[in-house]
Amino acid sequence: MNRITSKQTVWQLALRVFSVGLLPVLITYPAFGAERIKFNYGVLERSISISSLETYAKTGRMDDELAAYSQYIDKKQLTQLRQTLLTPIKLNEVAVSQFLYTPTGERLLKTLGKIIQTESRLSGFYAIRAALILAAADSNNFTLLNILNKFPASEISINLRQSLEIVNAIQNLANQTQDAVALINQQSQKETRTVAIVNPAPLIDLAKSGNFRFSKETIVLNDLSRNRSFPADIYLPIAQKPRSIIIISHGLGSDRTSFAYLAEHLASYGFVVAVPEHPGSNSKQIEALLAGTADRVTNPREFIDRPLDIKYLLDELTRLSKSNSTFRGRLNLEEVGVVGQSFGGYTALALAGAKINFQQLQANCPTFENTLNVSLLLQCLAINLPSSSYNSLSDPRIKAVIAINPVDSSIFGQASLSQIKIPVMIVSGSADTVTPALREQIQPFIWLTTQNKYLALINGGTHFSTIAESPNAVVPIPTQVIGSSPALARRYVKALSIPFFESYIARQPSYLSYLSSDYVNKISQQPLPLSLINSLTDEQLKQAF
Repeated sequence: MNRITSKQTVWQLALRVFSVGLLPVLITYPAFGAERIKFNYGVLERSISISSLETYAKTGRMDDELAAYSQYIDKKQLTQLRQTLLTPIKLNEVAVSQFLYTPTGERLLKTLGKIIQTESRLSGFYAIRAALILAAADSNNFTLLNILNKFPASEISINLRQSLEIVNAIQNLANQTQDAVALINQQSQKETRTVAIVNPAPLIDLAKSGNFRFSKETIVLNDLSRNRSFPADIYLPIAQKPRSIIIISHGLGSDRTSFAYLAEHLASYGFVVAVPEHPGSNSKQIEALLAGTADRVTNPREFIDRPLDIKYLLDELTRLSKSNSTFRGRLNLEEVGVVGQSFGGYTALALAGAKINFQQLQANCPTFENTLNVSLLLQCLAINLPSSSYNSLSDPRIKAVIAINPVDSSIFGQASLSQIKIPVMIVSGSADTVTPALREQIQPFIWLTTQNKYLALINGGTHFSTIAESPNAVVPIPTQVIGSSPALARRYVKALSIPFFESYIARQPSYLSYLSSDYVNKISQQPLPLSLINSLTDEQLKQAF
């Protein structure tokens, strides 16, 4: 980095850090506060008063102090700043306190404390936590602006050197992700032109409901060996012969209603669909955390229990198919597929044959505080598991899986993902900031060596695009976090899951033509254009960067 020689340059850097790097952090982890915010780079520094920001946020008027710096920020960034300062955060002091005292919360505070420091340039760890809790306790006024006013110090110092490293890393990751996305889109379009010549046959829209009627049954499973009880919804198509089974695994903090739309769609095409609720990582777990009756986001044991839930569910369905008239003669337990999102994506890949890679975790987790991959907060919990436990969580009954926004880069890594032998489809969103597309889906797709693999990329899709809003949601996800057109993203999931499972679970090869760029191009729409590829190499990716 070039040497900084003027105060003006320091301010330009400060504004660059604030607008490019720290403003997104504020939106996700709001944590500033003091009478003044001071940006420092070595012995050089610039600052602005909180009162100037408050006046602008509440009235839209800039005083002389803020006006002097407005030349360094464009109008869009100023508008975003004002909205960010005043946007209410819908959490109370108990919920905030509970999370910030968990190991996950403390890791986040430790990372932020390196950037956001006290006036003595010491870590802001404790001051940030105090400001958040005090602001949350102020009824109906939990906003970033109030957090600023609650910060227990007269001044806060922003470490520009550390901040710029993060901003540069953000920009590098964003640039690499854009290059990778462009490569995938280009390759998908190239395959479309090739397939269009070879296969001119018309393809129907499989996002539309099928012709099967179905019923829904709810069962409660009790695994005494693990002291674990959990419900599962079973969607049973009305058919004359046993039908293939698809299991849906929800993500962290979600529940079995989040993908009910997909369960109903699959059932309308004649699949039996089983949707269990994982009790240690569902919405009730988050509710317990925020209520103060749980002390962690999830237990590391969930990395073991989630796949075991699916195994136990299949065992129970086997028993019911023999002893219960509702299920007798309706289940084909030799043809089973799994689809999972986020933590559920991990679950699907574990059942497909990927083993927990403790060597990879040992290599990645000690240094993950400096990474931009938020999903490592979850993945690195597994490092606390005994390495001898459950060497393999795979199940031979499972013949194909779909992993949507999965977490897999460190919990599995290349060594484990390359061991999967069954068909896999990975669904990724290019705007996913929770499980970043490049690190968690695109690179892992390359690591897969199974003969039949697919990468579906939703351009502009977020981590939450494919999740339906649950009536049991503890903390509603803001619209801007969900992103645009979630209904379209869910439509893509429906349209891709049918041909994938028909081809590889129900063994209907006529559906293979739908697993093509040609079909994807036909159903793709703005503002979330869809791409599909079935091959990508490290060399191609490196050339794209």
